[in-house]
Amino acid sequence: MTTLFTRIIDGQIPGRFVWADDVCVVFTTIAPITDGHALVVPREEVVEYTAASDALLGHLAVVARTVGSAQQSEWGAPRAAVLVAGFEVPHLHLHVLPAWDEASLSFRNARSDVPAAELDAAAERLRDALRAAGHGAHVPAALTSPAL
Repeated sequence: MTTLFTRIIDGQIPGRFVWADDVCVVFTTIAPITDGHALVVPREEVVEYTAASDALLGHLAVVARTVGSAQQSEWGAPRAAVLVAGFEVPHLHLHVLPAWDEASLSFRNARSDVPAAELDAAAERLRDALRAAGHGAHVPAALTSPAL
């Protein structure tokens, strides 16, 4: 059965894409814990973290580090946090977000009432930060498309 994330990757459901390569995509979440909160999602439907190959996990980790570095730069955060839970969607994904302290790193802090214009603006800020850091080749031409 096709997952929600595969439907987003395939363009059946809208997404705000900030990164795309042959292995994974990164799009911002509709329920951010902090501004710039993004999801690193493999194109392959892997149910959860421990089911992924070493090669896939390695690639996702490098992309998460790249996105996290851009988030730190853009939002002035002292850290980039990576959270792996995966209970809400049965498709492996890494939450990457700018972080100021451990106490705020809880899904209870996710905001589901953020206006679309603010979500768009945060995604564009992250896209700009990735381009400025030299990763423009992986930033999709359009915010709403995972194609390069």
